Amino acid sequence: MNPQAKLLSITSLFLGSTITITSNHWIMAWTGLEINTLAILPLISKSHHPRAIEAATKYFLVQAAASALLLFSSMTNAWYTGQWDITQLTHPTSCLLLTTAISIKLGLVPFHFWFPEVLQGTSLTTGLLLATALKFPPITLLLLTSPSLNPTLLTIMAVASTALGGWAGLNQTQTRKILAFSSISHLGWMAIILVYSPKLTLITFYLYCLMTIPIFLTLDTIKTLKLTTMSTAWTKIPPLTATLMLMLLSLAGLPPLTGFLPKWLIIQELTKQEMTPTATIIALLSLLGLFFYLRLAYCATITLPPNSINHMKQWQTNKSTKMFITTFITLSIMLLPLSPMIFTTS
Repeated sequence: MNPQAKLLSITSLFLGSTITITSNHWIMAWTGLEINTLAILPLISKSHHPRAIEAATKYFLVQAAASALLLFSSMTNAWYTGQWDITQLTHPTSCLLLTTAISIKLGLVPFHFWFPEVLQGTSLTTGLLLATALKFPPITLLLLTSPSLNPTLLTIMAVASTALGGWAGLNQTQTRKILAFSSISHLGWMAIILVYSPKLTLITFYLYCLMTIPIFLTLDTIKTLKLTTMSTAWTKIPPLTATLMLMLLSLAGLPPLTGFLPKWLIIQELTKQEMTPTATIIALLSLLGLFFYLRLAYCATITLPPNSINHMKQWQTNKSTKMFITTFITLSIMLLPLSPMIFTTS
């Protein structure tokens, strides 16, 4: 891809996200989301492979439909209340339409069908942007409107997302699809606590990004797209592949790793809200995700095939990339001791 075109796309992504996050007016928020959609399309389709073109087409159609619903929701609210302010979303129909629009943009169940297919058709670096950076503006809109949203609807969608993210990931052999269903499952955890503790939703999203970024970068470094190639990838960079197991277990939410922190806080908050059955259900459903994370970790580090492919060991990798990945690996594994500080700030 042309470096100037790539720079323009990435700059537009930053611009669109900043406009949406900082805006108070619905039209400005909608404009930022549209800039994001148009900026990511060249990055999705840059390989010119038929699957990449298909992924870009699906992404454009889904995001355009979601943006139209978002605009319709804000116009309906303005028609009835005379308010274009994002925090003044009070009309019930507008709240329902907004929940639907943002769910489509994020990939929450039952609007999740596009996300695994789009992620499968892109490169790992573009998939990383789709799974982390491009989810931040819609989540910001959910946070701003959280007092007006329907908690029952969000709880149902959240439990369904966690269940489907776990079930659908069990049978996958493509690492990008597994990470897509993992993202859907984590979105369920964020949505279930949104109405009761918006700050906790934001903390969960930040920690999810911290855990997902090094996994995508590691898979991109060792050039692994399938479970079959993952079992022989340990010969390329053994230390990096060994830490991949810890990152996957952290994403699964096992103590004493970073990923246990958001699940612990969410279950604690749900119990305070007298939603113990819901907390129990969502905790049990996360065991489904744990199974395919363990399978990934098993394939990456424990499987030793009898006829391993001889690769040249890539000890001298790019130093800046190595430092970047190392920093995120450390954060994705060792942040649990900071939980008292998070308790005091939230």
